[in-house]
Amino acid sequence: MADEGANPEKEAEKKIVHTYPLVKHSDMNEEMRTEAIEMSITACEKYSSNYEQAARVIKETMDKKFGIYWHVVVGEGFGFEVSYETKNILYLFFGGNLAILLWKCS
Repeated sequence: MADEGANPEKEAEKKIVHTYPLVKHSDMNEEMRTEAIEMSITACEKYSSNYEQAARVIKETMDKKFGIYWHVVVGEGFGFEVSYETKNILYLFFGGNLAILLWKCS
C-alpha cells in the first residue's frame, strides 16, 4: 500500500471534468428539456471556439421550436438573476466549466 503516503497536494490539483451535461436547475417539462439539452450540446461542440455563435444558434432554434422570446447565455464564470416564464428555464454545465443558460421571457 505505497499509495497511502501519496502527496496530498497532487490530490487537491485534480480537476473534475464532466463529459456529460450537468443540469443545475430546470423547471421545463421532460420533452422540452431533453431537446434543449441535446441542441445546446450540439451547438457548443460545433462552435466550441465561438460562444456567441453557439448562443445565437441555440436561441434561433428555440424560437422556432417553442415560440419567440428565448434568451441564451453561453460562457464561463458568470452569475445571473433573471425573470422568466414558469416552466421555461434551463441552466446546465457541459465539458467542465462551460455554462449554458436558456430562459423565456415575454
